[in-house]
This record gives sequence, structure tokens and C-alpha cells, in this order.
Amino acid sequence: MDDVIYASPTGILSLTWLLIALPAAGAIALLLAGKAADKWGHWLGVATVAAAFGLGLAQTIALAGLSETAVFSELYTFLTVGDVDIQASLLLDPLSAAFVLLITGVGSLIHIYAVGYMAHDPDRRKFFAYFNLFVAAMLILVLGGNYMMTFIGWEGVGLASYLLISFWQLKPSAATAGKKAFLVNRVADVGFLIAIFALIATIGSLDFATVTANADGLSTGMTVLIGLCLLAAACGKSGQFPFQSWLPDAMEGPTPVSALIHAATMVTAGVYLIARSHVLFSLNDTVQTAVVAIGAFTLLFGAIIGCAKDDIKRILAWSTVSQIGYMFLAVGLGGGAIILGLIHLFAHGFFKANLFLGSGSIMHAMNNQTDIRRFGGLWKVMPWTYGTFATGWLAIIGMWPASGFFSKDPIIHAAFAKEGAQGWILGSAALLGAALTAFYMTRLFILTFHGPKRWDDDVKPHESGPIMVGPLVLLAIGSLAGGYLLYTRLPGWLEPVVTADPKAIHGSLSHMEVTVMTLVAVVASTALAWWFFRSGTDEAPQAAAFPVRAARADLGGELVNKAVFERPSVFAARASVAFDARGVDGVVNGLSATVGGLSRRALNLQTGYVRSYALSVLSGAVILLASIFVVVFQ
Repeated sequence: MDDVIYASPTGILSLTWLLIALPAAGAIALLLAGKAADKWGHWLGVATVAAAFGLGLAQTIALAGLSETAVFSELYTFLTVGDVDIQASLLLDPLSAAFVLLITGVGSLIHIYAVGYMAHDPDRRKFFAYFNLFVAAMLILVLGGNYMMTFIGWEGVGLASYLLISFWQLKPSAATAGKKAFLVNRVADVGFLIAIFALIATIGSLDFATVTANADGLSTGMTVLIGLCLLAAACGKSGQFPFQSWLPDAMEGPTPVSALIHAATMVTAGVYLIARSHVLFSLNDTVQTAVVAIGAFTLLFGAIIGCAKDDIKRILAWSTVSQIGYMFLAVGLGGGAIILGLIHLFAHGFFKANLFLGSGSIMHAMNNQTDIRRFGGLWKVMPWTYGTFATGWLAIIGMWPASGFFSKDPIIHAAFAKEGAQGWILGSAALLGAALTAFYMTRLFILTFHGPKRWDDDVKPHESGPIMVGPLVLLAIGSLAGGYLLYTRLPGWLEPVVTADPKAIHGSLSHMEVTVMTLVAVVASTALAWWFFRSGTDEAPQAAAFPVRAARADLGGELVNKAVFERPSVFAARASVAFDARGVDGVVNGLSATVGGLSRRALNLQTGYVRSYALSVLSGAVILLASIFVVVFQ
């Protein structure tokens, strides 16, 4: 890997901090202004994120014009641990700049869409405050110059997601989903903390450049510990196995929240962390194998469950789990495949935001109905939503000329190119995942927009307004064009930061052979789904074979969570309550009762009669004299 050379932060590049400050200031202003901002607060939220996008674009152009590849800014000493000073520092390099444009660009479109989607919500101002907070935290995460800054953004994203998922907190399901997302992520975040402690203890620094320069000196055991701990944290934030359960439940939040989480912010954080730490991961084959195994398993896990779901948002949520699996697979393969994973992440940002906002438009028109079995024939009454959703559908199934064809197929090729049996296993899993994706997304598309209409008579579907359709059109263009990023200067620009040329990947199967195999699988699955569902489907679950029932039950994921985490936690909590009530409280209450009883007996001596006190004095004197007598004459 080439050394990263830092340039001095001058001119517009000295304003990296402003990228974070803009949405953060918007969040603070909206929270402090209270109801006075109800009429204009949402536009302040949009303006601050859009301004951050404009600034990020200008800074990216300025960075691309430099001979150096990164700009590093030290703000102040954040923390001192022994001899280790941890700086509040910001790093703007090709990797962080690309993420800044994704977060603020797609984030701006989702903000604009949310103005229309949340128009009738009485807490719209508070919603945009949380929205801005989410963007600001994600920008800290990708712009942080060391692992501590990344961790601060990491936790900020966790807080903002909790606030947004449980935004409609009066719904018990929303409140529960917010808590679930928060707690599952906190469990995984323990891994991040352990990795930070291990880096301080071994390398004595958390700066990315210092860690990269000294990573070769780590022992094998330490590379395994740090790598697996960072992987656990990444799995939690990106909804990968075994921490995937919170992501589908997060659909309880407003639909723009789902779009922001799935397309531009939270779930991309895990992929970013592995890409940023790729030097650490590349030091140990065991850790790399763990990453690709989780990626391959999760992409199939999510795709299988997606085939059995009927809720439009949950299908899209499981598709996110599956697509992030492709990204984990790519960054785990290392080398040029890391860039392929990042290109798929950026393309996924466009088409997943498109699909989620399209689902929100459909729900808006269908009185918040989310069951695809009760849609049908919507293409006639929602032409804009239909057209834009169709581009997202083509992109996610990987059909030419949409973006998924250019971003996902190279990952499948890279998986097959892995040496030995691993290559055939990983490549086959990725290929099967592509076929399953084509099946469940075509099922969703057909049941929603084609076939006979199956909605109730009181539902009057209609097209959404321009403020919601406008972002859909722009995201549809991104869904078509996003994959072409692979053929721009972006891969070469990322190379000094990330690693090697993706075009250098070669295996036993050529790229053309893999592309033909993938296209055949996708076309066959699409045709199969079209044939099965062209006339609609039953409006209630029917008896099904075991594999379908298992998929409907999330392949036992919730059962495992209950067996491994929930029930032991409940048992431990009840045992703690019993120990507290009967142990700690018992001892304290027993001592209190003993002292109280003794004091009450002592009170009996206080009779108020002089003769009683004289008798007591006389008795004491006799006992004292008797004691002296015994001692003297013994």
C-alpha cells in the first residue's frame, strides 16, 4: 500500500469541521426553537444538509486537484490516557469524501421527500432535528481522524437511530423496535471498545496513519482479537449475522427514516469500518475468512427470508441485509475487491433510497397499507412512482443497464476468483443470492404494480405530490447510473487509500463467463416470479412446506435470540431481583429489626421511677463488688 501523504488544511479544505457543524447546528436550533419553528423548521433541516453537500462537493473537487491524497486537521486534545494523547481530528481523503457526498447528497433528497411525507405530523420539527442529528453523527463517523472519533460518531448514530425508529413512541411496536435497535447495537459495540483498548495497549495510538504504519508489529493473537472485535461491531451496525434482528424491526419508524438508515447512513458504517481498517484485516487469514463467511451467509440468509415476507418495507429491509452481505463479502476478499464493495455500496445508496421512498409513496396512497397482497394494478394510478420504482427494481436484481449489473456482478466474479474450494463456495453463494434477489424483488414488483387490483373499496390510490416525486426521479437516475462509477476515475482515486486495482482480479472463470451465468440466473428467477404472481396471490397466508414456514419465521433468528440472549437475561434479571430482595434487603432489614428490638427492650429500663433506678444502681454496685472480690481472692 502506498503511504498516505497529508496536505495542510488550507482554503476551503480548512472548513472540514463545517461539514459536521452545519447539520449539527440545524439540529440544535430546531430543538431549542421549540414550536416557534413548526412552520419553517423543516426547511432549515433541508437547507443545512444541502449546504453540507455543496461544501462537500467543493472540497472533493479541491482534494482531487491536490498532489497529496488526504487533508488532516487536528482540532484539540480530546483525551489523555497515560502517555497517549487522543486528538479530536478530522481526515478528509478519497474514502471519507466519497462517503460525505453519499451521506449529504442522498440525505438531502430524503430530507426534501420527508417535507411532504411528514407534512401532517405535529412533531415534524422534532423529526427534522433528529434527522439532522443523524446526518451530523454519520459525518463525524466517516470524517474522524482516529478510531476514537469514529467511535464517537458510531455512538451518535446509535442514539439518533433510537430516537428516529421510536419516533412514533406511542405505538408500542415502535418503542420496542427503538429499544431493540439500541440494545443490539450496544452489545456489538463492546467489540469496538475492546479493539480500541487493544490498539492503545499495543500500538499506543488510535490515529489511522499510525495504526497502519505499525500494524505489521502486532502479534498473531492480537490481530485476531482486534479484527474479530471490529467485525462484531461492524456486524451490529450493518445488521449482519448474528446481529441482523434489529434491522427489519426498524421499519416501525417513518419511511424516510428507513431510507436514511438503509441507504446513506447507519448500515453503511460497518462496511466503512472494515474498509478503513483493511490493513488490520489483511494481516490474518482467519479474520478475512470470518468476514467473507459472514458476508456470504448473510446475503443468502436475507434473500431467503425476503422471499417469504408480505410487508413491502420488511421485504426491502431483508434485501438490505442481503445486499450489505455482498459488500461484506467484497471487502472481506481484500485487494481490489474492496473497491468493488464500495462501488456497490454507493450504487445501493441510490437504488435502496429510491425503493424505500417509493414504498412510502405507495403507503401514502394506500392508507398506510403495507401488505403487497392487497395492492395490485397501481401502475395505472401512480405512473411516476411506478416508473421510478421500476428503475430501483432493475438495479437491485442486477439487470442491464441498471447499476446493480455493474456493481454486483464484479463481486460475484471476485468471489469465484478466490483460490481453492473457498472460491467455488463463495461464488456459488453469491450467484444463488442474485437469483433469489431477482425472485423476491420481482414478486414484490408484480404484486404491487401489476395484476388485478386487490385493495378495499374505500382506498383511493393517487400519485404523490411533486415534493415527493422530485427526489424519486433524481434517485431513479442514480439507480440507473450508479454502477457506472466503476468506470469513472473513482476506483483509481480510491486506490491510494483503499488498496489495489479491481481490474486486476482474475480467476478460473472469466468476468464474461460469470456475467452470463448471473444473467441467466436472474432472468430465469424473474420469469419464474412473473409466472407465479402475474395474476395476484392469496390475501391470507396459506399452508406451506417447512422451508417457507421457516423463512416466514426469519429462519429461527428470533428463537435463537430468545434462547441465547433474552431468556438468560430475563433469568439473570429475576435472579438479581430475588437476591436483592431476599439477600441484600434481607440482611439490611434483619440488622434493622435486631437493632430496633434491642432498643425497644432498652426503652423498658426507662420507667421514670426513682426506686427502679436506685435498685439498678444497687444491683450494679453489688455486681461490681462481687467481681472485685472474685478477682482479688481468686
